[in-house]
Amino acid sequence: MGSTGAWPMPAPRVPDGIGDWIRRRASTAPDRPAIIFRDRQISYRELADRIDRLAAALADRGFGAGDRIAFIGNNHPALVEVLFASARLGAIMVPLNTRLSARELAYMLHDSGASVLISTSGLEATVAAAAMPDLDRIVVSDGADGAFAGGVLPAGVQDYEAVLASASKDVAEAAANIDDPALIIYTSGTTGRPKGAMLSHGDLTWNAINVITDYDVVSTDRALMISPLFHVASLGMGCLPVLLKGGTVLLEERFVPGDALRTIERLRATSISGVPTTYQLMAEDPAWESTDISSLRLLTCGGSAVPDRVREAYEARGLAFSGGYGMTETSPGVTMLPPQHSQSRAGSAGLAHFFTRFRVRGADGALAAPGEPGQIEVRGPNVFLGYWGNPEGSGQVWTDDGWLQTGDIGFTDDDGFLYISDRLKDMIISGGENIYPAEVEQSLLGIDGVTGAAVIGVPHERWGEVPHAIVTLAEGATLDPGEMVAILSTRLARYKIPRTLEVVDELPRTASGKVRKQTLRERYAAQS
Repeated sequence: MGSTGAWPMPAPRVPDGIGDWIRRRASTAPDRPAIIFRDRQISYRELADRIDRLAAALADRGFGAGDRIAFIGNNHPALVEVLFASARLGAIMVPLNTRLSARELAYMLHDSGASVLISTSGLEATVAAAAMPDLDRIVVSDGADGAFAGGVLPAGVQDYEAVLASASKDVAEAAANIDDPALIIYTSGTTGRPKGAMLSHGDLTWNAINVITDYDVVSTDRALMISPLFHVASLGMGCLPVLLKGGTVLLEERFVPGDALRTIERLRATSISGVPTTYQLMAEDPAWESTDISSLRLLTCGGSAVPDRVREAYEARGLAFSGGYGMTETSPGVTMLPPQHSQSRAGSAGLAHFFTRFRVRGADGALAAPGEPGQIEVRGPNVFLGYWGNPEGSGQVWTDDGWLQTGDIGFTDDDGFLYISDRLKDMIISGGENIYPAEVEQSLLGIDGVTGAAVIGVPHERWGEVPHAIVTLAEGATLDPGEMVAILSTRLARYKIPRTLEVVDELPRTASGKVRKQTLRERYAAQS
């Protein structure tokens, strides 16, 4: 008392990244199941222990802050462990799509400069074809298929469980802060080259907070993951918010409609994060009517609008969808449509997430009035850092006042609900997978005899839309759909390969030589 001096102020402290999430939850709820996978319950205590061991093992092998640690595999606890172990070290995880070709994977591994690749069993041939000679490789095999592919561990490859068993639990305090990159997730490039979107610890944290806030996520939730966690939608909207809240993640290794329904009933799932196709396939499964799904309270759906017949099938059982709009670069949530508006605002992408903002700007740069279309721009603490190793591409996506230009066209109604009307980037969304025509067109043009190529999305009852190729050929050249598929199968993931092929004499082009995609869409619609 009596002191007139100022209190000593502590030095500013940079907030932590996500690396300590599981360890902190293990201290408050050690025995609560964090993950259930193939009837195996992994408690928060066990998950924290495994993350610490993996982080220590990676550190012992010389990996640390800033290093890129790649992972490829179906939904598996190891993916979660790799993410948080990388975060503890200040390293950057690079999740890779299992559906990509070896050629596509090789590009991403090289572009990211990955130091180590961790994969699940069964992908050895693809990984071996994609991996660089000096890339350290670790393979996960937990007995699901007996052992490794062929029953033998590939030469020079380490066993994941052996790596963890030989490691200590001694690992330094989490090295990353909130502004450091935590993930590099590749998005198919509109110019034919994938771009690695850098998501920071803060991006993932604030996206999770948005989800927890807007969807009332609670610690008793059991979130069923039927979509791949290597996609930011499933990881960001389903897995991470539930783990942050201390709930339980139910991992389906791969999506099988009947298996998913049995899991909902048996494990009393409370929420699902999926795409329209997965929901449709469950509703069409023979077990749909007889399965007890009364535990469900939240269905989040992204990628494209839910078809009316699918929405009605779930509504008939007392459930409503919460749709939304997002992209990899926003970790991914931008908007959400509250379930109570699923009928009254059918077709809308909803309102902005709590801590995120969007605006619509017309071609003249002015804010668009309700009903007036324009480009959607986003700002918020969940917006990405930029593209890995691509400062030019990163600089092009920002407005002068710091908003992310999405490249998507939309409009709002009088109450601020967003509607998506078109895609500047011509992106095709097929079964929840993003397909960029430029990448497919580049591969088509690599086929002998193909002189011009355009790819558009056409409606498909199950997948929403699929790619349709329109090509021109050199005189005397021929190309049939089977030949196209055979050639492209070595270059592209199967979901990117056009389902149909049309050979034309000439592609409609602008004066500058660009293909008129809208003309092609209108022509296809008239022929259908």
